[in-house]
Amino acid sequence: MPTPSYQPKNATRILKGLPSTSRIQRRVAKMSAATLETPPQIAFQHSVLCQVSMPYRDPGPKVRAWERQQGAVSLRINAGEAKDPKTKEWVELSLPCGPKPRLILAHLNTEALKTGSSKIDVEDSFTAFVRRIQRRSPTGPEIHAFKEQISRLATATIRMAMTAAEGRVFQINSQIVAAFELLLAKDEKQRILWPATLHLSQDYFASLQKHAVPLDENALSGLAHSAMALDTYAWLAQRLHRVPRGQPQFVAWAALKEQFGAGIDRMDNFKHYFRIALGQVLAFYPRAKVVGDDRGLDLRNSPPPIAKKRFPVHNPLE
Repeated sequence: MPTPSYQPKNATRILKGLPSTSRIQRRVAKMSAATLETPPQIAFQHSVLCQVSMPYRDPGPKVRAWERQQGAVSLRINAGEAKDPKTKEWVELSLPCGPKPRLILAHLNTEALKTGSSKIDVEDSFTAFVRRIQRRSPTGPEIHAFKEQISRLATATIRMAMTAAEGRVFQINSQIVAAFELLLAKDEKQRILWPATLHLSQDYFASLQKHAVPLDENALSGLAHSAMALDTYAWLAQRLHRVPRGQPQFVAWAALKEQFGAGIDRMDNFKHYFRIALGQVLAFYPRAKVVGDDRGLDLRNSPPPIAKKRFPVHNPLE
């Protein structure tokens, strides 16, 4: 089966011939066509989290740490704890996982950069954000699922390290969220701890101002069903515009599996799922010049999803 390649005139054709997941594929095709006619909505992700990722699926409450490394970039996540305001006991929360913490972190990053403040009022902005992502009003269980993941993200310790060419390592060794006000959901049947107001750590916020990658929130909305698709989109967004013109960069399937194939044992299964994810990503990022074959992918210089001049942030990025 051929790997999806760049088709600038009709992005939805990229999905043709790929394994169909029926309802999701039809949704992607419909949303991508609408997105191409809609002005981009700015969102940001940290460059480290465009290269290494959080778990795709919940590894369970007994797994308290997660590590990933890709080239010079490393990530370690330790699951956290929160004090229940009702029982006064410390409660262990699981690791953030799946599409939701990726979407939530993009939202928190964007709010912080737009306002120039590390303090974020989640309660005021969160429901509106979920509504934009889902393109409809969220149900109670959907809000509950998002709140659970934001609680996991807020309490987790996330260490990010980048190794420089000369061998030096720069490491952010703290929680992304430094402090938060913890609330209980009003509905006892949907009882969950969640932060209504939070503060990004100063180390993370300072690093974000230097290493934020602009994304289109419309694309995040269209890919919100798949953690792998969200990771692939963020990776291409931060990498393609840095590929030298006329000098394609080759990435072998083995390297792609190491980066995006956590939890997938067989290479043929990984190729199957990654081709679907890549086809969906290219539907929302049609200017991405990616050509693939049985050996891997050729990445070619492409404009980023959001031009730098569009950055509506309080402190413009360097």
